[in-house]
Amino acid sequence: MLEGMTFRRRLCSLAAIMFLCSGIAAAQDDAFETAFRNGSDALRAGRLDEAAGSFEKCTKLEPGFAEAYLNLGLTRFQQNRFEDAAAALSKAVDLKPRLRGAHLFLGISRYRLNDNPAAAKALKRETEIDPGSAVAFMWLGVVELSDNNPAEAVAALDHAAQLNPKDVDILYHQGRAHMLLSQQIYEHMFNLDPNSWRVHQVLAASFTEADRLDDAIHEASEAIRLKPDEPGLHEQLADIYWKQNNLEQAETQFSEELKIDPLNITAMYSLGVVSIERSKPEPAAKLLAEVLRYRPHSLTTQYQLGRALAQLGQNEAAAPHFEAVVAEPDKADAEIVRQSYYQLSQLYRRLHRPQDAQTALQGFLRLKQQADTQQQAKLQDKMKRQTAAGASDDSAAADAAAGPGSRP
Repeated sequence: MLEGMTFRRRLCSLAAIMFLCSGIAAAQDDAFETAFRNGSDALRAGRLDEAAGSFEKCTKLEPGFAEAYLNLGLTRFQQNRFEDAAAALSKAVDLKPRLRGAHLFLGISRYRLNDNPAAAKALKRETEIDPGSAVAFMWLGVVELSDNNPAEAVAALDHAAQLNPKDVDILYHQGRAHMLLSQQIYEHMFNLDPNSWRVHQVLAASFTEADRLDDAIHEASEAIRLKPDEPGLHEQLADIYWKQNNLEQAETQFSEELKIDPLNITAMYSLGVVSIERSKPEPAAKLLAEVLRYRPHSLTTQYQLGRALAQLGQNEAAAPHFEAVVAEPDKADAEIVRQSYYQLSQLYRRLHRPQDAQTALQGFLRLKQQADTQQQAKLQDKMKRQTAAGASDDSAAADAAAGPGSRP
């Protein structure tokens, strides 16, 4: 990530800011000003050797000017000369302890040199100087992950994500930290009591994610055997059966869950949908109407209740539920919106409303065409990427066969 063009632009911009704002007035020597300007221009242009030479000259002309050492450190950092970068940046923070950015790059340089204690110390200092720096908190989290401290990493990365919730690099490290922390906690839990029903519950979830559904069913069933009245366990087992398309067992387990926890809305909704799939619209309609009472703005529930009522032949009652979905298409799943239009076209036909039926059918066809076009575009993009990958592999094979130095 550090070698990406975006990061390089930010680094060069930082050098430019140092040049513009650090007070060239602090240095009275014209030779220093010229060298600093030349160094900043060279750094922005990517002429790193030239930039390093200019900033080294600055440090000799004005050895007490921290920003010259900072920019020298930034240049060495870009050259992947992390020892030299750390030396220059350390001098910068010695001269100016609250110099923004210096502790950040010092910390990253120390991390690249596998000196995690010094890296963490510098990065923590940067977060104290600039508590709004999402990148400083992110790198602190990265260092903690490298030291196998997922709890500390989670704290830093969660804060970074609060500061910049759309940064994909932060989100990647945040997700990894949470995953590692979960693994650490579950391992500790297993070591404490490997026969706990909680351990079987966790294993069931893990097997489900790995699509090992028979193993997941075994573990979930064992958890229920050990703790039969625990809320959530029957629902977990029901979800696994549903994923396995064993609707009869799913229905049984959702029903068992509601006996233990009658107000479990997700289990109530799931049982309603499974009942529709098993051609039991009457109990499904009752369940989904109850869910809608608790969650009146759930368009997914509106759609499913509409399906149940339509199966019961209650066309007048079913139509408003589908109409609620198509009235707010941006708030519902695209497939549900499409199917709602289709359902309405059928209901309106049965209700002898031909114009409305035609309009609904046109809505369905329009959305279906959009979906087909998007799917075709995805397939073409996939084929292009596969073709490009194949060409790249062929080129790599040719390079390997030709041997080193035989291609320009």
